Amino acid sequence: MQYLPHTAEDITEMLQAVGVEHLEDLFGTVPEDCRLQEGLDLPEALTEWELNDHMSALSGEMAVSPEYRVFMGAGSYEHFIPASVSYLLSRSEFVTSYTPYQPEMSQGTLQAIYEYQTLAARLLGMEVATASHYDGATALAESLLMAVRVTGRAKVAISSLIHPLYRRVVKTYFEPTGYEVLELPYSKSGLTDLSVLNEMDDLAAVAVQSPNFFGCIEDLKAAGEKAHDKDALLIASFTEALAYGLLKNPGSQGADIVCGEGQSLGIPRSFGGPALGMLASGKKLMRKLPGRLVGQTRDLDGRRGFVLTLATREQHIRREKATSNICTNNSLCALAAAMYMASIGGSGIKELARLNHDKAEYLKAGLKKEGLNICFDSPTFNEFVVEFPSGFDSTYARLLEKKIVPGLSLAPYYPELANHYLLCVTETRSREDMDELVREVTS
Repeated sequence: MQYLPHTAEDITEMLQAVGVEHLEDLFGTVPEDCRLQEGLDLPEALTEWELNDHMSALSGEMAVSPEYRVFMGAGSYEHFIPASVSYLLSRSEFVTSYTPYQPEMSQGTLQAIYEYQTLAARLLGMEVATASHYDGATALAESLLMAVRVTGRAKVAISSLIHPLYRRVVKTYFEPTGYEVLELPYSKSGLTDLSVLNEMDDLAAVAVQSPNFFGCIEDLKAAGEKAHDKDALLIASFTEALAYGLLKNPGSQGADIVCGEGQSLGIPRSFGGPALGMLASGKKLMRKLPGRLVGQTRDLDGRRGFVLTLATREQHIRREKATSNICTNNSLCALAAAMYMASIGGSGIKELARLNHDKAEYLKAGLKKEGLNICFDSPTFNEFVVEFPSGFDSTYARLLEKKIVPGLSLAPYYPELANHYLLCVTETRSREDMDELVREVTS
């Protein structure tokens, strides 16, 4: 059956309303050489069974099949996910749930968000957490805009060791606003150089990632003191939420806003998505938070219930009063994170974080023993930077043929770090995997 949403008369009427004659005129701002001039070259339609066979064949050719040993993180991490999480999350009442516009009809959805908020706030050491944002990058950008609203200032300083793609998203957000984004350089120790803050004034916020993009653990307490001396807010960013099973949480180190990526909490990598943007703050900043907050209450019969306590999106309040027009409620991803944290518990998160740290240290020691340069001497979590000999590209290609992915080249993001690679180890990599990597890169 064909689906025809508009008749020819409907289309003509709409074109006249916007002042153009043809549908193609709507794309006049797109350069001619960027437009497709002919029809799409699509294959013939397949039956459902033929399509299943075709997809199975394609999946077998992917370079991320299970037999690959991947030593690359850089903001997306491979972790084991308890079977209970995958099973419960697949239940239809969770998969089909959406934004709770009618709280009286959405108690299950609201409770799930409430439980996520509670667990996220505990993990990050903050008082309130929203649920949620698209990913860690947009959560950081929203946090910086939030700092501008709180302070009334138009400049922010962000560490150059925040994930490069996060910084790119921040610049995209800030470009049309007129606000200024300053970058803080990094030192030889692989940490943010906070001394340059002495030369900066009128800052709304200072944003630092810990563990940073090099895997090094930043001194958030010192960063907070520097920021607060400037009457600016400290924004603590992260890409690996499980790190706080081992490290002191950002709230205990003086962070005013904490934001980052929650993919590690029960969400598979899935070719780069979906993701979970996490954002939390203290109560005094609660009304400046983007997104929504679910609260607990009692009904007329004294029974526990859940309500949408605070919603500052334009769908709920006047656009000019909204704190954000892009943040959303990643209900299913937030629920996955809540299930994951509840499944492994506080002691499980600590044990898992310790295992990730220790395995990375094992690989680091093995590479160092073979004479490779571990570039920064600062403590790291589950990632670290290694300098490989010149001409490592051919070795990299050889390792890929052996189904080993030996890290991420830093040269595209930090041109001064040619031949430097970011390696990552999680609980999914065995001692044998790591020993083989050391043998291969030094042979």
